[in-house]
Formats: sequence, structure tokens, C-alpha cells
Amino acid sequence: MSTAMEIEKSKEQQLRTKVSPSSSMSCAGEAGGRTVVWFRRDLRLEDNPALAAAARTAGEVVPAYVWAPEEDGAYYPGRVSRWWLSQSLRHLDASLRRLGASRLVTRRSADAVAALIELVRSISATHLFFNHLYDPLSLVRDHRVKELLTAEGIIVQSFNADLLYEPWEVVDDDGCPFTMFAPFWDRCLCMPDPAAPLLPPRGSTQVWKTIHICELPRRCPTDELVFEDEFERGSNALLARAWSPGWQNADKALAAFLNGTLMDYSVNRKKADSASTSLLSPYLHFGELSVRKVFHQVRMMQLMWSNEGNHAGEESCGLFLRSIGLREYSRYLTFNHPCSLEKPLLSHLRFFPWVVNEVYFKVWRQGRTGYPLVDAGMRELWATGWLHDRIRVVVSSFFVKVLQLPWRWGMKYFWDTLLDADLESDALGWQYISGSLPDGRELDRIDNPQLEGYKFDPHGEYVRRWLPELARLPTEWIHHPWDAPESVLQAAGIELGSNYPLPIVELDAAMSRLQYALSEMWELEAASRAAMENGMEEGLGDSSDVPPIAFPRELQQMEVDREPVQTTDHGPAMAGRRRQDQMVPSMTSSLARAETELSADFGNNSMDSRPEVPSQVHFHQPRVEGEETVDGGGVAARSNGGEHQGHQQYNLQNTLHRVRGIAPSTSEASSSWTGRGGVVPVWSSPSASSNSDHYTADEADITSRNYLDRHPQSHTLMNWNQLPQSL
Repeated sequence: MSTAMEIEKSKEQQLRTKVSPSSSMSCAGEAGGRTVVWFRRDLRLEDNPALAAAARTAGEVVPAYVWAPEEDGAYYPGRVSRWWLSQSLRHLDASLRRLGASRLVTRRSADAVAALIELVRSISATHLFFNHLYDPLSLVRDHRVKELLTAEGIIVQSFNADLLYEPWEVVDDDGCPFTMFAPFWDRCLCMPDPAAPLLPPRGSTQVWKTIHICELPRRCPTDELVFEDEFERGSNALLARAWSPGWQNADKALAAFLNGTLMDYSVNRKKADSASTSLLSPYLHFGELSVRKVFHQVRMMQLMWSNEGNHAGEESCGLFLRSIGLREYSRYLTFNHPCSLEKPLLSHLRFFPWVVNEVYFKVWRQGRTGYPLVDAGMRELWATGWLHDRIRVVVSSFFVKVLQLPWRWGMKYFWDTLLDADLESDALGWQYISGSLPDGRELDRIDNPQLEGYKFDPHGEYVRRWLPELARLPTEWIHHPWDAPESVLQAAGIELGSNYPLPIVELDAAMSRLQYALSEMWELEAASRAAMENGMEEGLGDSSDVPPIAFPRELQQMEVDREPVQTTDHGPAMAGRRRQDQMVPSMTSSLARAETELSADFGNNSMDSRPEVPSQVHFHQPRVEGEETVDGGGVAARSNGGEHQGHQQYNLQNTLHRVRGIAPSTSEASSSWTGRGGVVPVWSSPSASSNSDHYTADEADITSRNYLDRHPQSHTLMNWNQLPQSL
């Protein structure tokens, strides 16, 4: 059975098995026996439909969690994400024990379905309840579980615990899924409010009975899950000072947000130098906090402030609910277009000539680009696993538009390092930034990091916190130190190119390069379309089999060194792993290693660990006007000079071969880099710059349509069920 068929069948099965609370109560209570509740990204007791249905059964309840990260392939959870998961499971286990459970049954396996079936058989369970997930891998896995256990006579039911509305419930007037966020969210707001959140099973009301937890027989052992090794414990200890995982702590965080930050959210949410956001995303990702509870409580605050005439508070609630809607839309998009995790939704963007270069990627992730706001954001991400949402937009836009690196690289790095790493939300964000969505940001728009700096960090406090080498620089120059007079730099102890790098690329050069890349993309797309229309060949169309660009070696090194999973004796089971890239640096050690040589970067030594401070960066290369070099043996590196010759006529076979060809190897991409230039940009006011219309500093608006209005052919969405799936 093909992957696409499996996903489609799993969708149909979810539609058929969707049950109301009343029907689930009667179905679950028909007979006794044992019910296994399969916890995943729903690590809470409150408003947990699967647990609530199990509590209504006449039999015993066995809570279980299966840890099978190998199934995620390249998206093995990062260090900080695994730390949060471990703490959340401990909190959940303690909560279940207070209800009378002996323990949360945990299993370590390379195959979650096999482990779950083995558990069901070993305790002679009669029911399996779990809550929905909507990514392609989970859809296929859930279908497999239902198919196998139903064949054995086990009652299997799944519920909605992650969304306000199921994806199949939100459709347009023609019964089709929405392809843009604004009409999707408008439709959601017009629908009846989602059901009120369920209370935890406490036995304190007539609705809830005390949950019956069976005394597990000895034949049902529990694996000890190990989420960190000795190299990660020191870094993880720092996380506990800032975060408190667990569903009860999530309630406290929500209450603190509602009673504090929410009032001024519309005004302060753009400030990167303060705690101006909700900080709820990790709790929402791991299911410690019910999205329905958040929605209803924010709605209540909005109604109260509206009655009081508090327009600022009312606006803040509307903006925050919109962020909840974006989270909702990310799962909606993934459910209806599973390919969105790997491929652009707009078909023409598969022709975009991304720059495959590991040196650029390493400089970006280490915070050594020479643009203070970008570097500060990447240092914070590396050290804490957290990033303000405005800064996420800045660093991802710089990654895609200025460096023109493949957006999947950035998404993968976010997955490896973010505390709230969420594939669906991250894919939506990166596709939006790269212009891959019908309502995404214009592809030809570059955000000026300098202007963004004075917008989101007007006093430079955020930059000074994470770039101590710039701490003594006056606010006037903090976001563009290359323009500061030499006397100011000397007084601040800054030597550009030594203790702080020069900008990796000039914005004007990046804009020219981007315009050329767009021109090349449209010519490649036109060549493919002409080939199909002329019948010369099948063309690429919606069934393009262009393989995704491989992740760089440094990202692959951050993945697990997979050893055989221990399945005997049920002892600690964790594949050996060591991620030096994610160790939290100390300021002392950082300053002591300022002399790191860039030559090591270009060498890409496989044993190289991440330097902890910016090293001396020299990207100056003499450039010949109109010169075109080849990066990595296939990706054209576009120079600063004017018109490029030799591109007015295309050899169709060579053109399509380049599109179908496999991305150049990472070693070639690193070693053959030439002429990317490190010219220091001279800042001028927007009105004085000829390209100022491209360097916009306006807030990201997902409803922007200017680019698509100019290129109507880019409305074409790729048909996911005709694409090869990589799960």
C-alpha cells in the first residue's frame, strides 16, 4: 500500500470513528475489562477526551506512553525538547499516582505500534483510547493501530484533544479545504464555539467517577526511559531555572498570562527585549495545556474588556486568538497537504535555485553573520532553546532571503534546538517566510535587519544581552556597527572583523542576487511548462519527483547515533548521543575562545564542535562584474554585477536536468565557495535608498497578496496525493 493511500485511509477512518461524548460514554461502558490510554502529545489530565472516555468505563485503566523516536527519521527530538518531555512525563506520572495508579507504563521501542500491541495483549486489554495527531507519520501509524487491533476484537477509539475543530469540519462553501489563513480563521470564528474543556477525573462530581487503575500484573514490565546523557545534564539543569513543565504548571502559566501580559499584548508583543509573549507554546505542543481551555478563557477576557470599554485589552485578545488560529491552521494545512513538511505548496517554487552552502549555514547558526539582531537571536536560541516570535521571523527571513539557503535546513535546525519545536507550526512559518504559501510573504521582499532591530529592540538591550562584545556600543550604532566612527568603535572595544564579524553579505548584493534567482526560477518554470504543452516530455507538473535538498552534515551530526534499542530486561534504553552543538556556553569560556579560525569552518571537520563565540570572519573575495561562479557543482552563485549573459536562451534538456538533479554534496558546497563578498553595507534612510521598497520593516502579514497578484501563475497548489511521500 502506498503512503498516500495509507494517509487517505487513515483520514477516512478518523471521519468514521469520530464520536460524540455521549456516544463514547455508552460505547466505552458496555463492558468491563481493561482500557489502555495511549498518551502522546496530550500529557495532561484536564480536558483529555481519551482519558475521560476511559474513566467512564466499568473496568480498569492502564495509562501508557511509548517512546519510539526512531520513527521520526531525521526529526529526532532535540536536547531541550527531550528534556521537557522527560519532565512532563514525570509530572503526569505523579498526577496519575495521586488518582490511584501504580505507575505510568512506559515502553521504549523502535516501533510504537508493535510495542503498543504487545502491551495490549500482555494485560488482556479490551479497549484502546488515544487522541488524534495530524502529521503524515501519525496518520499512517494510527490507521495501522486501528486496523491491527480491531482485527483482534479490540475496541479502538480516537478523539480530538489538540484542535478547536477537526480539519474535516472546516471547509469553504464548496466543501473544499481552505488554502489561505484569513478565510480559514474567519470561518472558524463563525462556527459554534468549541466544546467546553473537560474536568480532570477526580470523582468530585456526578459526571466523573473515580478512575479505576488496575494493579498491573508482573508480566507487564515498564521500561525506564532515558532522555539525556551525562554530557547534556549540565545544560539541562539551567533549563529548570526558567521553565516548569507539567500540566498543572501549564495552568499556572496560563493564569499568569491572562492576569498580566495579555492586557498589553497588542502593544508589547513586538518587544524582543522583554517577556512580552505568552510563553505557552511548549505547553501547547506537548499537550499539557488544552487549546480549548485557552480559547474559552481568552474569549471570556475579551468579552469582559469589551463590556468595560477596554479597547486595548479587547484588541490584545483578538491578536492572541489569531496566534492560536495560526497554530490551528498549521495542523489543518498538514492534514490536507502532508507534503508541506518537505515540499513547497506553490508548485513553481520547486525551481528556485537555493544556495547549498554549509559555510553560510554554520555562520548563521553560530550567530556570526555580522548583523547584530540576527546574531543575538541565534545566540539566544543556542543557549536557551527559546526565541521571541518576532526574532524568529527576522532570523528565518535572513536565512531564506539574504543567504538563500534551503528553508528546510532552517526548519530542521529549529526542530533540533527549540524548546517548543513543533513540525507543523515550524513548517507553516518557514513556508510563509519563503513565499511557499498562497498567502505567504512576498518572495522578493527582504527585511532589513537594521530597521527590524530598531523596531523590535529600540534601545539595544536585547542585542547587548546576547552580544556582550557590543555591550559598550551606543544605541545609535548598536544595530549597524559598521557605520560607527572609528573612535566610537575603539571606545567600545570593538574591532570589526576581529572580535565581531563584518556582515557576511551586503543587502544590496543580496537583493540583486534574489532578483536574479527569481528570474531564473520563472524561466525554469516556463521551460517545464512549455515542455509539457509541446509534448516534448511529461514535464514535472504536480507529480514532481525532485528530491529534497539533503540536510548539511552538521545537522546530521546532531542526530542520534542510532544503536540497537535495548529490549531485554527492560532497563534503561537510550541510543548513545552527544550533541556538543546544543551545550549551553558560559560567558567566560566564550570570551576565551574568540580566536577561532574560519579555516576550520571551511574545512568542515566532522569532529569539529561548535565554537562558543564569534570567530574572525573574512568573506572578502575580489569580484568581477558580471561574473558567475558555480557553487557546489551545480547551484549558480549570482554575483553583484549587472546583467548576466548567457541566460537569455535555455537549453531545455540541461534546464530540466538541473531541476531533476540531486543537490550537490555538502563537501562540494563547502569547498568550492567563491566570491560571496563581505562588503560592509553603508546604511541610508529608507527614503534615500533605491531599494528601500524591498527592505520593508512592516510586520509580517499572512494575508499579503502583492507578489501573487504580480505572478498569478503561482497560485497553483501542488497536489499532495500525486507526490512521493517521505515519512
